[in-house]
Amino acid sequence: MSELLTPETIDSWADAADGPVALHMKQRLVPVEGDDGVVFPPTYADVGYNIDELSDGTKVACIDSVGAQANRIEPIFKSSPYAALVPQIDIVYGNDKQISLLDAGHRLGDAIIRCVGPDASGFDLRQAAQDAFQQFLDANDATKIAKLAPTSLVFGAWDSRDTQAKLPRIVQSVIRAWDVDVLHRSAQYNPPIDYAAFDVFSPEEQAKQEGDPKSPLAKRGFVHVPAGEALGGIIVRDRIQRDLTVNLVALRRLHGDDGAALRRYILGLALVAATAPMDPFLRQGCLVVPADGEAPEWMLVARSGARTPVALSEEIALEYASSRTAAFGRGPDRRVAFDKQRAREDARKADKKARAG
Repeated sequence: MSELLTPETIDSWADAADGPVALHMKQRLVPVEGDDGVVFPPTYADVGYNIDELSDGTKVACIDSVGAQANRIEPIFKSSPYAALVPQIDIVYGNDKQISLLDAGHRLGDAIIRCVGPDASGFDLRQAAQDAFQQFLDANDATKIAKLAPTSLVFGAWDSRDTQAKLPRIVQSVIRAWDVDVLHRSAQYNPPIDYAAFDVFSPEEQAKQEGDPKSPLAKRGFVHVPAGEALGGIIVRDRIQRDLTVNLVALRRLHGDDGAALRRYILGLALVAATAPMDPFLRQGCLVVPADGEAPEWMLVARSGARTPVALSEEIALEYASSRTAAFGRGPDRRVAFDKQRAREDARKADKKARAG
């Protein structure tokens, strides 16, 4: 039987020192083509598909990594109704282009944070980020981070190029496929006309470069190019499963002037991130949905290992997050500009350090 979730119950997850250690969600996914559909995992340089073989011979494929899942989930906070929960920081660059901090891969520790100048009011994002990380290091106080970039607390960040402050992930999600077989595919490109016949290049040059995908004419699409034994996706014999964990121990280690309000605010954001509908289009050839419309299975995990079902939903999470955001106080929105000079200075520091090393 699922535990009844009230705001007070959820508060206890953030407050009680001896409270549960985690929330865990498990959900089975299937390709839109059905259980026997072909799925394309991500392809990594020099590796291909990331597939591990267990001691019993079972092959397990990574369909979406922890980092990839975080980068897919975080941008939901740019759109309504989630945008009201976190400060919106936009960085303007080029010809009126802009990027949201919520799209920066390393969040508050991203290089672009060090490459912006003060805004019209004198607010300096680079200095504010450094001060926030330093406060976390010196006093274990995450207040400034929560006011500036709270999703850096939710999904983790590492200020590896400056203060070295590390923020552990509170929300961690990964998708794996169990018991898989790898498929391959071949292809043949045929140019629409015979360019050599029109003296674009000689027949000898055509014969020399045809069939070599790395040749200059092949790269420009002028000659026949076969492609054989390329990766062609996988067949999943067992299941595709998404596992998401909300680390309540890491959450309770966050402190500040009003630690309880801070922790409840970050927990609210974490629950919203965890329950928001997943974008099913992971990449070309990988469009996955819940199996037969199955709802995710949520468990509250105690220190003893006991697992209690909880009826957590998107609606409950959003309502809780909205009320706890109001109590903590959302940080202000900011619009700052990329500063080429600051970027050059930072790049020179990296070059100088590399030469010294």
